[in-house]
Amino acid sequence: MVGISCRAVAIAGMALGLTAFAASADPLVISNWDGYLAPDAIKQFNEATGNSAELVLHATNEEIMGKLIAAKGKGYDVVFVSSPFAEVLHNLGLAEELDHSKLPNLKNLYPEATTLAHDKGNTFSVPYTWGTTGLCYRSDLTPAPTSWNDLLKPTDALKGKTTMLATDRWLLAAGFLSEGYSVNETDKAKLQQTRDLLIAAKKTLLAYDDTTFYSKLVSGEAQLVQAWDGWCNYGITENPQIKYVIPKEGSDLWVDTMVILKASEHKDAAYAFINSMLDGKTHRWAAENILYKVPNKAAMEGLDPALLQKYPNMTMTPAELLKHEQLRDVGAAQRDYSRTVSEIMAAN
Repeated sequence: MVGISCRAVAIAGMALGLTAFAASADPLVISNWDGYLAPDAIKQFNEATGNSAELVLHATNEEIMGKLIAAKGKGYDVVFVSSPFAEVLHNLGLAEELDHSKLPNLKNLYPEATTLAHDKGNTFSVPYTWGTTGLCYRSDLTPAPTSWNDLLKPTDALKGKTTMLATDRWLLAAGFLSEGYSVNETDKAKLQQTRDLLIAAKKTLLAYDDTTFYSKLVSGEAQLVQAWDGWCNYGITENPQIKYVIPKEGSDLWVDTMVILKASEHKDAAYAFINSMLDGKTHRWAAENILYKVPNKAAMEGLDPALLQKYPNMTMTPAELLKHEQLRDVGAAQRDYSRTVSEIMAAN
């Protein structure tokens, strides 16, 4: 994802179950989005291992990728990035090939989490969260949407009351899906057609919004928005009239991952950290507090049934998630994506 909101959270103690090892004089550097780890996760990891890990924040995938590519991964040990970017790190030779013997808690993952298209067998990345992108709406103000076209070609009553995500992959994915295309489409003619569709849709929007769209739903300023499922849950927290639906044309499957950098000088500590994140109780924190589904069977089975009842999209099974096409690295076509989105943003 492109980021995560800061949320006040309470956290129970984390059972890390780690074997201590000699700590390096230099800290283990972990880069992540703000609020994506328990507030005391690093402290507890350090106490359990004798390490001196530190957390640095990145706002977007693009921000951390720029730094990693420029430095060839040096200065970082573990990074949290979305799966297409993990794939890029692998293709550039910057991601460590994982030794599963050092990650015994991989056993906690659902079998489906080992079959993800970007990295079958988890050879260079470990999934941390996963989910869908769909439509989040005020059920008391507008009829339930069924299609991406309810957003892209809204009724007169909805014009000026909708928002879309501005990030390249997700903005284009809405257009691709509405046309029946792959979320990783690279055909230039189809990309141009999607651009024209999204330029027309732009005229009907309240805003492009990647961070406060759920607040606009809560206030009633917006009635229908494109949303990541977990972020829709933030709106549901404040107003149970907010609902989430995957359009009939489908969704993308997004996956946020943990990657060890090949340039890391603290490999043992990096493995220990990722293994700690895969502990059932530790990983459960993400589901309980970020309100994202996690690919950890032990974690999901430990959730309070009341939480799942309140946030129905969290009950999607791994098999249901994998029915949707995963976002992938599109290689050289990423330049076409960026140019297309720039043209959409510049259009009147």
